[in-house]
Amino acid sequence: MRALVVEDDPDVGPDIVRGLQSAGLVADLVRNGEEAWFKGDVEDYDVAVVDLGLPRLDGLSVIKKWRANERNFPILILSARGDWSEKVEGIESGADDYLAKPFQMAELITRVRALIRRSSGHSAPVLNVGSLRIDTRRMAASLAGMPVSLSQLEFRLLNYLAHQRGRAVPAGELAEHLYGASEADDSNAIEQLVARLRRKIGAERIETRRGFGYVLTDS
Repeated sequence: MRALVVEDDPDVGPDIVRGLQSAGLVADLVRNGEEAWFKGDVEDYDVAVVDLGLPRLDGLSVIKKWRANERNFPILILSARGDWSEKVEGIESGADDYLAKPFQMAELITRVRALIRRSSGHSAPVLNVGSLRIDTRRMAASLAGMPVSLSQLEFRLLNYLAHQRGRAVPAGELAEHLYGASEADDSNAIEQLVARLRRKIGAERIETRRGFGYVLTDS
């Protein structure tokens, strides 16, 4: 999963990035509204965490521009101000959730995970694909009740495919959401990662659809 963090505070922004990375996400940090608007408009993200008090372009304007351009990834607003009218304005501008500063990192991570799940049509933190069980909170998986030992990258691949269940996901998209935009063309690394995951959960559970990508099935 890939997150865009929009925060100009030199301490808070990097802390959020580290927190999201510890939760298995790839996180990009930008520190002003103009850059945030551009990156969110041209790159593919699963979620954005946006501070409202930004230089160059305020957070609400960034959100409005994204939504006007039909950028539909979920958005969590951060703000040092907890006024109810600001929360209403943020939600009406197109945000999906609101978290006032100061906040606990565990709460931010929980909310981000929930937004990603809901945007993919899932309500529970545990995803079931046939006999395969994926716990997004613990970053753990089990098969027919038995734990499956996965590296962080293997889990992130499995988790992304589960959130895109039923859709063929191209290797380039997987690379972008697992490694970041700089590695988006590394299809060989994705092939190797898929092969390792297949050995652990069963080759038949990840189909290759030639010309389209990979699909997680409930075989």
